[in-house]
Amino acid sequence: MITRRLGGLAFGGDYNPEQWGEAVWKEDDALMREAGVNLATVGVFSWALLEPEEGRYDFAWLDAHLDRLHANGVAVDLATPTASPPPWFTLAHPDALPTTPDGVRLVHGSRDTYCLTAPAYRAAARTVASALAERYGDHPAVALWHVHNEYATLCWCSHTAAAFRVWLRARHGSLDALNEAWGTAFWSQRYTDWEQVLPPRATQWHRNPGQSLDFSRFFSDEVIAAYREQRDAIRAVSDRPVTTNLMLPGYQNVDLWALGREVDVVAVDHYPDAPGLDAAADVAFAADRARSFAGGRPWLLMEQGTSTVHAGDRVLAKEPGEVLRHSLGHVARGSEGALFFQWRQSRAGAEQWHSAMVPHAGPDSRIFREVKETGAALARLAEVAGSVVTASAAVLHDSDAWWALSSDGLPSSELDYHPALRRAHRALWDAGVVADFAHPEADLSRYRLVLAPALYLLSDEGAENLRRFAAKGGTVLVQHFSGVVDGRLHARLGGYPAAPLREALGIRVEEHRPLRRDERITLSDGSHGTAWSESIRLEGAVAVASYTHGVLDGSPALTRRRTAWYLSTRLDAVDYAALVGELLDLAGVRPALPGLPPGVEAVTRTGERHRWHFLLNHRAEPVSLPRPALDLLTRRRVDALPAGGCVVVREGRQR
Repeated sequence: MITRRLGGLAFGGDYNPEQWGEAVWKEDDALMREAGVNLATVGVFSWALLEPEEGRYDFAWLDAHLDRLHANGVAVDLATPTASPPPWFTLAHPDALPTTPDGVRLVHGSRDTYCLTAPAYRAAARTVASALAERYGDHPAVALWHVHNEYATLCWCSHTAAAFRVWLRARHGSLDALNEAWGTAFWSQRYTDWEQVLPPRATQWHRNPGQSLDFSRFFSDEVIAAYREQRDAIRAVSDRPVTTNLMLPGYQNVDLWALGREVDVVAVDHYPDAPGLDAAADVAFAADRARSFAGGRPWLLMEQGTSTVHAGDRVLAKEPGEVLRHSLGHVARGSEGALFFQWRQSRAGAEQWHSAMVPHAGPDSRIFREVKETGAALARLAEVAGSVVTASAAVLHDSDAWWALSSDGLPSSELDYHPALRRAHRALWDAGVVADFAHPEADLSRYRLVLAPALYLLSDEGAENLRRFAAKGGTVLVQHFSGVVDGRLHARLGGYPAAPLREALGIRVEEHRPLRRDERITLSDGSHGTAWSESIRLEGAVAVASYTHGVLDGSPALTRRRTAWYLSTRLDAVDYAALVGELLDLAGVRPALPGLPPGVEAVTRTGERHRWHFLLNHRAEPVSLPRPALDLLTRRRVDALPAGGCVVVREGRQR
């Protein structure tokens, strides 16, 4: 793991010295030492400098910076620059520019101006990755390789169409099988020649949902193949670990479970989408997902902002203390460090207003003082490197279900995917419970409680897996509009959800009845639902709560059969939290440190000999600790968490 090379947790961020001159480089050296920086990501957007014309490389500038960083005690996460091709490449290969669904070919002028399926682009990406690896494969500064940046760019061009057809032949084998999978008997869409098959471009009305789902699967595989090509070129000459940075939650059209298996260490970028307590919950959401995609192994926070909260149409500043609290929120949940984008705030360019470790105001600023505080904290926590986080509850996550729920023609526009996952995770977070994310077909035996909030698509294997989980006593909550289509997006016949899951739940959903926009209904237990309702027949389950409105008056809304629960509407946040709290009690799942008030987060990392309790106070007033303890951050004995403060406590692990 990279922390062994660093001697502790990673701290630093993206470093772009090419934007500055020698006087600034000298100041950077001093400020990095002052802040405790030990890892810098270099070269992410440097293709035009590294290869100023095709086949001619200029490594002298990069040689100098890597040598300078190494001499200053800073290791390097060396990036391949393939997320931003240089102008000469797009001029030479205009067919490698991305094309939108409505056929518009984009032009150079931003980043990500490439088509991932274009042969010229893939060849150029492999070549520059190989050149970098051959030059720096054993450079003493290099601790980690960083392939590309935030793989995300989709394209619908002729290169993509050709690659899509190759992928479809491999998946389906024949046109007859493809026609059956996509249901092309509807709307006279039957294909009789492979050349007729195209990506789901802009069309008259609804696109074929099977075609759209397969296109998402195809492009995910294409992303992973492109990553592998660069990774393997690097591995051929270097023994340093290789990764790429994932964006969470829905920015990338990629199966993050699959990509997580390909990297040597899962690395993610995270920027909260709301301020205050919501930002803290979002940190936990992102960190728990990252740890889950890493298979429970430690992972790395590759990017965050010192003062960046994306809130709709504006970027909000973080409040004092949040640089440390957010960083420790990630570390508490398994990250082996905290890195930022970027070291020094750019004075020009498209992201000149993106926050940085050294802001435009310079080192004499609140932001840099908080950066130094965070660097010092991570240095004191070196001993937690390699420890893990365990969870007794899980939220089910499946890229196929996400892509399927993005299809045209669904009964309601309020059927969402990632917001549903966020609601489920937030209910657990508010209850003080650390959660994993899990694939529906994965081994769920380690969990006592599983929440399934948005499984519109559920494979036969996933349905059987959930049946077995419930049969063995695991508590599961399946939520509305789940298990209604199979892996080909074909509707389940005979009632919903899939047969094995119907058996476990003891119900049969006969009819979906979406609610009107802004309609709010009351259930028999006093809870409230929005967006959705369903007509349910009990087949072994009992009704815990019933509808009290319209044609569904008196019919089941929330059901239970032993440890298997089904919720057929979207409960208000308070009512949903109460239900999840009841299920946690029934499943015997407890917070890491019971008795803490709302707004105080407690997470435990466990090593071979010790446990470390991370306590983060998101409240505006101090909170008493259950008992006095030695705080590793201050090396002092404390009996309270200060307002907005953090404490990390070590205890011996009982064997």
